[in-house]
Amino acid sequence: MEITEFVETLRLDGGLLADAADEAGPDAPVPSCPEWRMRDLVHHMGRVHRWAAEHITEPQEQRQPFPEDPMPADDELVPWLREGHHRLVVALHTAPADLRTWTFLPAPSPLAFWARRQAHETSVHRADAQQAAGVPLTPLPARFAADGVDEILAGFHAGSRSRVRPDTPRSLRLRATDTPDADWTVHLTPDAPPRTVPTPEADGAAPDCTVEGPAEELYLALWNRLPWDGLKVSGDPSLPKLWQERGAI
Repeated sequence: MEITEFVETLRLDGGLLADAADEAGPDAPVPSCPEWRMRDLVHHMGRVHRWAAEHITEPQEQRQPFPEDPMPADDELVPWLREGHHRLVVALHTAPADLRTWTFLPAPSPLAFWARRQAHETSVHRADAQQAAGVPLTPLPARFAADGVDEILAGFHAGSRSRVRPDTPRSLRLRATDTPDADWTVHLTPDAPPRTVPTPEADGAAPDCTVEGPAEELYLALWNRLPWDGLKVSGDPSLPKLWQERGAI
């Protein structure tokens, strides 16, 4: 996907997140994050957007701490969220293509990293906000959702912090049924982070479990925002359960 596509998705989903927060109200519980009320979700996203914008507009060699913005008053929460979101979108639109700043996942460039990461961060939390507001989830483009599956598998869960580790080596195949080439095999072991490869590059052995479904459903299930019930699971059902129990980031 192009950087401009990520920024456009970020722009749209940030607005939808704010709309849902406004509709739900600050006290609404967030079903996917049981410890949060809507004000907590809004405060988190407002800080994340400002933090990301700082790394773009004031390039840094190292990770900067999260801003210490206090929780706004309830009637100021949504405008404060919208302001920080707008700041981030403008920062990404106006950043130079050769931006050099700190990142934390592999990417073609720092600008590509921040556009992609903030688009997915915002889309996942937009789903949280819409669930809290009790409104239908706005559909995500399948290509974007498939990219998000790739980010969580080959990015976040490629690192040592991943807790998705079975007692014995296993393999899990994930295939998006509505997106060409969106097909991954994840090799799971007790002693190392998951290793993800495109399924055509796998070693040819049949996976212990295959999970198939639309890219958006895979994406939200991997982020534990939707149950896995709507996906087709073949083989060892303990692997989706392992992900549900240990896949949180």
